[in-house]
Amino acid sequence: QVQLVESGGGLVQAGGSLRLSCAASGRAFSSWDLGWYRQAPGKEREFVASIDWSEDDLTYADFVKGRFTISRDNDRSTVYLQMNSLKPEDTAIYYCHAVVLESKASVDYEYEYWGQGAQVTVSS
Repeated sequence: QVQLVESGGGLVQAGGSLRLSCAASGRAFSSWDLGWYRQAPGKEREFVASIDWSEDDLTYADFVKGRFTISRDNDRSTVYLQMNSLKPEDTAIYYCHAVVLESKASVDYEYEYWGQGAQVTVSS
């Protein structure tokens, strides 16, 4: 069973930094594609950043490029989101996301999992 638990959210002033962590449980973490999404009040959930299993493909939303960095530690089964130069518009609940490939009876199935979310509030 896959579980994702975020931590590291909080209140920070504009221009400050936070690092979110997402600790995962489950088999073969190193084979998962991982990402971060966020949802602000009254808005839809949106993509923030992703990192594939090989760490060769890192993708960022335009609004965080140059400010946020996604990384993973397979030994700790953890994915991180380092957030610098935070702005009030970054205020949202941040969700960890995992895409897990599982084989059953020689058929591959792709499953998506979400964490419970971590609140990030940036004051002006």
